[in-house]
Amino acid sequence: MRAMTLARYGTPDVFHLGTMPSPEPKAGEVLVRIHATAATPSDCAMRLGRPLVIRLFAGLRRPKASILGDVFAGEVVAVGPGATKFRPGDAVYGTAAPGTGTYAELLCLSENGPIARKPDGLSFSEAAGISDGVVTALPFLRDHGRVGPGQRVLVNGASGAIGSIAVQLAKHFGAEVTGVCSTRNVDLVRSLGADQVIDYTTTDFTAARNAYDVIFDAVGKSSFARAGRALKPGGRYLTTVPTFGAVAQGLRTRMFGSRRAIFAMTGLRSGPAKAADLRFANGLIEAGQLRAVTDRTYPLSRLAEAHAYVETGHKRGSVVIAVP
Repeated sequence: MRAMTLARYGTPDVFHLGTMPSPEPKAGEVLVRIHATAATPSDCAMRLGRPLVIRLFAGLRRPKASILGDVFAGEVVAVGPGATKFRPGDAVYGTAAPGTGTYAELLCLSENGPIARKPDGLSFSEAAGISDGVVTALPFLRDHGRVGPGQRVLVNGASGAIGSIAVQLAKHFGAEVTGVCSTRNVDLVRSLGADQVIDYTTTDFTAARNAYDVIFDAVGKSSFARAGRALKPGGRYLTTVPTFGAVAQGLRTRMFGSRRAIFAMTGLRSGPAKAADLRFANGLIEAGQLRAVTDRTYPLSRLAEAHAYVETGHKRGSVVIAVP
């Protein structure tokens, strides 16, 4: 099979398009031919090896994994002995996290892993993008933010892959949602259901006081130190970026004060838990309550360009990688 590989941390040009042996499904596994994956900020961080906390599990001096990428959408082409949940020909989507390997033509994973059938009305590209947002935003909002009816929720980075899903999920849970984005994305975020939209080029959302029950920083560009006073007493600040500072703030606020800073390793959740979240998302997709936002699509051979674009920090929704 063809795959984009890397042997060291660095800029996007570390990727190399090569050929590797095709995997074969073992007992209880399925083999998926990948049609689409995505270039995400977390993939860029894994490629760079920064923040440094990433190297604690990705490899101290060089990447342990030669193929990055975790979300996918594709078709089951074979099943291993004893696998009964999926059949060849099934259209599926999901994530390989906490592993990697989706920057390739084929992927093996457990049938009990984070994989679900793709809704018929969803393209492979849309499914790959939605997978990225759902497996991150849903556990943050539902499990750690405990978002519910009547709460005021702010999503920082509301036009991104995770933020755009977060806005829609928070609305589904009955919250009053404020989205933070740039000027050009105001209309997009409003179309996703945000009740208010803050243009960060003109307004600093952290200047608010006692305004929000939950602040979800989907892009990791703020901090609890800056945004904490915008929370109501008992409020929760959620961040997706694993910095040492975020971990330290989380530990400190567990012991002192009513406002909490929370960083969660959502990628380490169990396969069955993620699969259940994808099935939950399927219900929202089929009901017209959840949609994908796709910025650009690149072929696998131009993965380096896709990563470079993601690192500009100006993407809208997902940057999809098509695997021909």
